[in-house]
Amino acid sequence: MQRRYISLVAAVAALGTTIALAGCGGAGESDEVTLRLVAADYGNGAENSSQKYWDELADRFEAGNAGITVDVRVHSWKDVDREVAEMVADGNAPDIAQIGAYADYADQGRLYRVDELVTIPTQANFLPELSEAGQTEQVQYGLPFAASTRLLFFNEDLFADAGVGAPENWSQLRASAERLKARGVTYPFALPLGSEESQAEAMIWMLSGGGGYRDRNGGFYAIDSESNVSTFTWLRDNLVTPGLTGPVEPGKLDRAQAFDAFTRGEVGMLSGHPTLMRQAEQKGIKVGMVPMPGVDGRARASMGVADWMMAFRQNGHRKEIGRFLDFAYRDENVLEFSGRYDILPVTVSASEAMAADGKHRRLWKFLEALPTSELYPSGEMSWAKVSASVKRNIGEAVAPQGDPAAVLKRIAGDAARAESEAAAE
Repeated sequence: MQRRYISLVAAVAALGTTIALAGCGGAGESDEVTLRLVAADYGNGAENSSQKYWDELADRFEAGNAGITVDVRVHSWKDVDREVAEMVADGNAPDIAQIGAYADYADQGRLYRVDELVTIPTQANFLPELSEAGQTEQVQYGLPFAASTRLLFFNEDLFADAGVGAPENWSQLRASAERLKARGVTYPFALPLGSEESQAEAMIWMLSGGGGYRDRNGGFYAIDSESNVSTFTWLRDNLVTPGLTGPVEPGKLDRAQAFDAFTRGEVGMLSGHPTLMRQAEQKGIKVGMVPMPGVDGRARASMGVADWMMAFRQNGHRKEIGRFLDFAYRDENVLEFSGRYDILPVTVSASEAMAADGKHRRLWKFLEALPTSELYPSGEMSWAKVSASVKRNIGEAVAPQGDPAAVLKRIAGDAARAESEAAAE
């Protein structure tokens, strides 16, 4: 079938993290319906662009659903959130979007509830922690579409040359970084706290130090907690000040730069996700992976990331969107996408299938970490502003002359204001 496609966008550098699309039933109840889908690109070039996956999926869907056409537009992660926001602002919302956050649109009343779209078996099959993360005010609006977790990556050849093994705690991590530096490794530990995705690197270390964005007692933001201050003080004093994080100061090092350096063999250790594993191996890097070390042993939780799919009410195609979504979340489609882009499945049945299939062995360590992972508080209206504050400020916390307590207090103040503003809307 000859179909209309709006655009194909160049590759993304990273993760680092995520996808969205949608569709629902009722073919035959409308003569002709066109669903417009905007999705993020998980590929790293034209050859493996996500556009190909969605085109193939849409063709198969259309073959069994006469009267429904799916037009697909794929954008890089750098642009996709902005593109959707502009479409919504112009009164031209897509039917389905796969982007990084859904809470703003849910709060504005623009989205269908998940239970209005998909069948009960589809909704019940989402991994529980991801379903919960897709809720705002205890109502699910975000459908998880792709997930990943973060592990500590290390270059096996550089480690062997330095005579060190995978670290199990922070003391060993520092000792390994010192040995790597002595062997001339450019970035013994790459610490990307630049503006690209420092909210992720910050969260990885917060969890490693026993803290996090959330209060462990069930409250919300606890950004300037004692444990978080201790974590960034340790980073400043034990990795950054001794020169163990490389020639680019962490506050100016973006994730893409750090990942590229790892694939060039210039990085001893860094926090990575499945996509980096494939990219590094394609460049001949032997990659070791272990859970993130904590202060005295393995970190209590890994960081998890989910990308979201959502359906807009504007065009009224609820049934057609639901039909498409039920199709997209079939095991064979979820596993095809996961295998193609080294992404973790978001459903129980597909996760079980991946864990039992040796061809997915490369993803098993990430899959094992998912049940105990912690995700961004993306269901909170305030999160976008909090995340932006982290990106602006967190690099200062680990600068040699930085004051972690003061920086975290500043971010916490921004979080409190964002919470107040969200509550007042």
